[in-house]
Amino acid sequence: MDGSQTPAPFRDARYAPRRLDVERRDDGSIVLTNPTPWSDRFLTTYAALDHWAAAAPDRVWLAERDGEGWRTVTYAAARDRVAALAGGLKALNLEPGRPLLILARNGIDHALIAYAAMALVHPAAPVSPQYGLKGADLARLQYACEVLQPAAVYTDDAAAFSDALKADFLAGLPIIASRNGRPGHYAFSALLASPFAEFTATPDDTAKLLLTSGSTGRPKAVIGLHRNVSLNAAQIAACFDDPDPPVVVNAAPWSHSLGANAILHMVLHRGGTLYIDAGQPVPGRFDETVRNLKEVSPTYHNMVPAGWALFVTELERDEDLAKTFFARVRVLQYGGASMAQSILDRVQAVATRVAGARISFATGYGSTETGPTACNIHWHNARSGMCGLPVPGTSAKLVPVGEKHEIRVKGPQISPGYLGEPELSAAAFDEEGYYRLGDAARLADEADPSAGLVFDGRLVENFKLASGTFVAAGALRVAAVSAIGGAASDAIVCGEGEEGVGLMLFLDPAYNARHTPEETRAAIEAGLSKMNAAAKGGGGRIWRALILDGAPDAASGELTDKGYINQAMARGRRPTELARLFAAAPDDGVIVFA
Repeated sequence: MDGSQTPAPFRDARYAPRRLDVERRDDGSIVLTNPTPWSDRFLTTYAALDHWAAAAPDRVWLAERDGEGWRTVTYAAARDRVAALAGGLKALNLEPGRPLLILARNGIDHALIAYAAMALVHPAAPVSPQYGLKGADLARLQYACEVLQPAAVYTDDAAAFSDALKADFLAGLPIIASRNGRPGHYAFSALLASPFAEFTATPDDTAKLLLTSGSTGRPKAVIGLHRNVSLNAAQIAACFDDPDPPVVVNAAPWSHSLGANAILHMVLHRGGTLYIDAGQPVPGRFDETVRNLKEVSPTYHNMVPAGWALFVTELERDEDLAKTFFARVRVLQYGGASMAQSILDRVQAVATRVAGARISFATGYGSTETGPTACNIHWHNARSGMCGLPVPGTSAKLVPVGEKHEIRVKGPQISPGYLGEPELSAAAFDEEGYYRLGDAARLADEADPSAGLVFDGRLVENFKLASGTFVAAGALRVAAVSAIGGAASDAIVCGEGEEGVGLMLFLDPAYNARHTPEETRAAIEAGLSKMNAAAKGGGGRIWRALILDGAPDAASGELTDKGYINQAMARGRRPTELARLFAAAPDDGVIVFA
């Protein structure tokens, strides 16, 4: 079963054949390995740029909005600009090996200077723009600088990040600005006029330092070697039998490995074109994404679940948008969090209506430490909740932990560890060298491992009720939002030490614009009651629910810039609502289930 109710065939996704070796061990562990060969012709992040500058010099690599049109840069022009920027950085006499802190939104200049820095063995260290935009809590940026110890700073707009750039912890560092530079700043345009510099980084030099999300503690700087980043792109490419360069419209932030590696560098590796989307997967800031997808028909499209939840409503109401979007797209993908099956099914219904075919829905699985892609779906699929199978050259080990199986991975894309944290780095790996992700996974079909892995929750997010009943918070969150069927966009799962599970719900603006508050509450009650009736244990039932006002707060870090909720932070920021949810005598705003 693939989760779809339609007999429409899949459009050809151009996947390579699925291959899997299976080892079942006496201790109950299962090791899954993908033996598919992959290319090692690009072992540094600039090797692919060199190749495509020669092989397809006039092809557009990057495009970004410029008024009503697009500003573009071809592969040949990009290679020259990266070499010039490398010359400009070299002239600053930066301390060898120290990173370039990037405080900027996604953009052409951001990409060019990042690749220039990496080519000179100055790791690119992009941090979330939320760390430094006006109104931000600069303590997060200060902590990042303490960890990263940057040699210089690049910003796309010195005015937008003016408070951060004046902070004491950046004093004395060279600041390079594309726009609105201040006295003492270096102009990006001036660096572009520099003599070309030779690229000197080797495969085993550090290319990137990416901060973890901090959802399980203070952020750590993950070391990404040139070899790690380059081979992960090659592994993804080997999942396909597709000679055509991809065309992608994407907004995933380059401060995270999904956007920086699985999108930006994957497009470069395959010689494709990336249209940089400045939209965000939140109400009020998603119109830009819709505008871009009305103009550009992608061949591959990746969004976080929050983005798909907004986009499917637009697809359902705008036939022209749907026809443009589904004109040639072969693979749809979600990442960053689990997605409700109901959203996926709605997307497939539109695809079937306007294109006469279903589009394979994939997802990648991994973390910043795994490149990010350790597993992905590389076969036709319309089922949500999957982890896929290991990408070529990767092994996934499922180790029994209580009633679940912890997933651990090994492959050439795995980071050697964390900057300045040798003990944490060592502890991240087991005795066989497998990286511990802290997640659980299970086989979709015990008799057929090639059917793939199903995500079975974050082990570190799970908790116990007062009764000792175990709650798989991640899986329960997805099941609850799916059961509600569109009225809620996301949920905070609560209940550590309580009598039962509670949900704090964020409403879906589009749904609630069409329904009264009474209708919305009734939909939530009906959906969760049906879910409870089918639940097999107390840990899978909802005891209480509370509808929240507003949306998750991005400025605080509660809503990450990948579009998912940091559950621990969200609970900590709402002590009043949490108290209401579990009060001995709940008020009328709390939905109580028998």
